[in-house]
Amino acid sequence: MTNKKYMFSVEEEQNGKRVDQFITEQLPSFSRTKIGKLVKEGALLINNKSINENAKKIVTGDQIQLEVPEPIVTDTVAQDIKLNIIFEDKDLLVVNKPIGMVVHPGAGNMNGTLVNALLHHCKGNLSGINGELRPGIVHRIDKDTSGLLVVAKNDVAHNELAKQFEDHSITRSYLAFVWGMIKPTSGRIETLIGRSRYNRQKMSADVGQGKNAITNYKTLEIYKGKNIPDISLIECVLETGRTHQIRVHLSHKGNPIIGDPTYGKKIKKIRDIDPDFEQLLNNITFQALHAKSLGFIHPTSGKELFFTTDLPKDLLNFQKMLKKLGN
Repeated sequence: MTNKKYMFSVEEEQNGKRVDQFITEQLPSFSRTKIGKLVKEGALLINNKSINENAKKIVTGDQIQLEVPEPIVTDTVAQDIKLNIIFEDKDLLVVNKPIGMVVHPGAGNMNGTLVNALLHHCKGNLSGINGELRPGIVHRIDKDTSGLLVVAKNDVAHNELAKQFEDHSITRSYLAFVWGMIKPTSGRIETLIGRSRYNRQKMSADVGQGKNAITNYKTLEIYKGKNIPDISLIECVLETGRTHQIRVHLSHKGNPIIGDPTYGKKIKKIRDIDPDFEQLLNNITFQALHAKSLGFIHPTSGKELFFTTDLPKDLLNFQKMLKKLGN
């Protein structure tokens, strides 16, 4: 495997700039995150001296060299798995991911993933920026969350989309069925999110250090009945995209998503509970969360694109039964 070397000279008008800013301007197809990672990994030389400080100021006449590894050739198996493709062109595609599908291969999930399916559908024509296990994947949603994902077919599209995610200019909304009635019925949740102090496998909003996370929400429907607990349908619009953000934020508010195995809660036994409702709950073995809409600027045409999709069959049936039992 060979590395590609980029060489630049600092002009007078570029004097005093941060080196990561300078390289971003010279290589606009590279995201700031990608460049920052390369610098920290020792890929940067200034006047033949290794520099791993992104904020290093450059001066007129400096000779900059950045060495970029070629993407690792993937050995992930292409598999003929049916995809629900909402949109596709030469640069990207938008997929409606079903409940239960893992986005990319990992320990215990080397087959049957979205990446396996994409490799077959795109005949290997996907971006390689994220390495061998995540070709084309710009962002992801959890295994048991359904809904919309954008996939990059080339590195230019990948970098441009990644920049939009970094700038939080991507429009994303989710539908979630939660326990109880959230108060107030609409609002904004802003917290830090980081690893839980008590369980490193979980994320938490009760942390002293973490990344800022913002979720805007509003209640769309409330289901109430004599022999069923209160349940609400919430629409969440993300301003940031932290790991498990919606699941953590709604649990933090005291209204966890129904079926969430990690951030959910045990519901007290209800006397004379409706048997149809009890059976309905038993069928929800996944978090009732759906990535409903996705909007972004097309990376090459510059056009605004916006996509939306209905609830998957399982959640649609769940909603219909809730309406029936709530009357």
